[in-house]
Amino acid sequence: MIPEIGHYALVLALLLAIIQGTLPLAGAARRNTAWMEAGRVAAFGQLALVFIAFFALMWAYVVSDFSVLNVVQNSHSQKPMLYKVAGVWGNHEGSMLLWVMMLGLFGAAVAGFGRNIPPTLKARVLGVQGLIGVGFLLFILATSNPFIRVLPAPPDGNDLNPLLQDPGLAFHPPFLYLGYVGFSVAFSFAVGALIEGRVDPAWGRWVRPWTLVAWASLTLGIAMGSWWAYYELGWGGWWYWDPVENASLMPWLAGTALLHSAIVVEKRDALKTWTILLAILTFSLSLMGTFLVRSGVLTSVHAFAVDPKRGVAILALLGLATGGGLLLFAMRAHVLKVGGLFAPVSREGALVLNNLLLSVSTAVVLIGTLMPLVLDAFGHKISVGAPYFNFITPFLAIPLVLAMALGPFLPWKRADLAGVLGRLWVVALFTLAAVMVALWLQGVRPVMALVGIGLAAWAFIGAFWEVADRVRLFRIPLGESLTRAGGLPRGAWGTALAHAGMGIAIAGMIGTSFWLTEDVRVMAPGAKATIAGYELTLEKVEQGRGPNFTTEMGYFTVRTLNGDMVGTLTPERRWYPVARMPTTEAAIHTTFFADLYAVLGEPSADGRGWVVRLYHHPLVPWIWIGSLVMVAGGLLSLSDRRLRVGVPQRRTASLPTAIQPAE
Repeated sequence: MIPEIGHYALVLALLLAIIQGTLPLAGAARRNTAWMEAGRVAAFGQLALVFIAFFALMWAYVVSDFSVLNVVQNSHSQKPMLYKVAGVWGNHEGSMLLWVMMLGLFGAAVAGFGRNIPPTLKARVLGVQGLIGVGFLLFILATSNPFIRVLPAPPDGNDLNPLLQDPGLAFHPPFLYLGYVGFSVAFSFAVGALIEGRVDPAWGRWVRPWTLVAWASLTLGIAMGSWWAYYELGWGGWWYWDPVENASLMPWLAGTALLHSAIVVEKRDALKTWTILLAILTFSLSLMGTFLVRSGVLTSVHAFAVDPKRGVAILALLGLATGGGLLLFAMRAHVLKVGGLFAPVSREGALVLNNLLLSVSTAVVLIGTLMPLVLDAFGHKISVGAPYFNFITPFLAIPLVLAMALGPFLPWKRADLAGVLGRLWVVALFTLAAVMVALWLQGVRPVMALVGIGLAAWAFIGAFWEVADRVRLFRIPLGESLTRAGGLPRGAWGTALAHAGMGIAIAGMIGTSFWLTEDVRVMAPGAKATIAGYELTLEKVEQGRGPNFTTEMGYFTVRTLNGDMVGTLTPERRWYPVARMPTTEAAIHTTFFADLYAVLGEPSADGRGWVVRLYHHPLVPWIWIGSLVMVAGGLLSLSDRRLRVGVPQRRTASLPTAIQPAE
């Protein structure tokens, strides 16, 4: 009965989405207050109904209701409860239900918190959100119904993909989808603004909090996915340039550009058409990620293997959203007035350079991801992998990071570059010191590693030196500087944290990419191996059993070369009999500066030992530390009253002024 309630709730949610997608738009055009209010009520109702449907499916998983086909295909009675719950979104149908729940959540948030948004713009934003909901709810009900019954019910299920039975994958998709779907609000604001012909500093202030929420969520989702791939897949890496990984990176890059360009709209009433275009493209890239994962065109550990016909339906949704948004942009962008002018050397100029480099980076990833698929459709096989991305990335990353630290020091409108560079002598000094330390520890080769460490130090020190410069540290008494620091907006601190977090993450990427040590060998009990100043001894390999798997677990003692005890590593090889699939569970000894990583592989051909892979990853923990610092910076900025959803601070000079359409 509960699955039927969930199915019925989805049908009712579709009806409310249709109301939300039509009445507010018509009401805004006619200035009909009642119709515009109907959109707000429909948004709350749609969220409630999708919540009912989502928790109906979750209930079916929790109680192992094997009369529901989706539960049969993705669960098992002996599976731990955490993975029963995570199994709800560990499949195509359930993940799409999570998607529309996030969409309903953002729609209701706009309805509830957007009190200072002009009524017509708010109605149009809700209307566009409703139309997106109509498309996805129709897709679920027509092609991906998670509540289909199977009779007679089998005694047990087929289990969830063992690779997904991990805490990282339990929390990674919700944050990823929160980011993907969050950009739909920026898209809706862009479409609403184009319909109204109204883009001004107030619009930039309204759209920034939603973009911040989406960006911070997507950052956390990508970081968690990278951490999962690092410790669960047993290959010792953290990023493979997998097409589905790239599908999440592209909207993150475009969303970062959108976040920065919205600042220029708010502060200087400039870059309006570019910001509108970025909002459309960022959400389009989020939809493209959905298509790539579910179309069947990719073979990836991240992809859902589904009927390609569903991919065609998602492609149609992608075409409607992207094509409709771009068509409206082409028709209406010319009515937007050009805002404030600025010199190339200015804060606006630095943000334009930031946008240019991020946009080119997005294009590079897009080409590298889609080109093999396009050529394959015409019978040509090519492979685009890490060499392509690793060759191009430095040419874009180096100027981007240099500008990231320099930009906040530049004043608006016009700047004296020589004077600004003179204020950065402390940053340059610490950057040189970091490079010298890396040179002392690791030597002169590879040179690009030293360049990368220099960039990381430049970004990290530059972020906090900008704050120090604002509070006039060392130029006035310390007490006055602390008072100034306490009076800085939270947004300023959040920006510094986010930029510093990027510097930390860059250092981690450089350390593990250039200074990785790897050793692959066959080890029998009692054998020893040395790596990066550690001695590992394989003591034994034992058989064991988990809730729904069997395991071989190796026991390694870890000592320094001087014989001092460090700890024990226990990597595993698991076998899931229901799914008939093996997995590896890496064992990691981590410090603040490095990871020692061990993987137990297949038994050797003679049966006397096991293939063991050992890695030493310098600075790799900094990748995820830096990511968390970036997320913290985004959340701190979001807490700034000037950016908090629903309470923007109006200024007389920034009051919206309607722009009349051209004749």
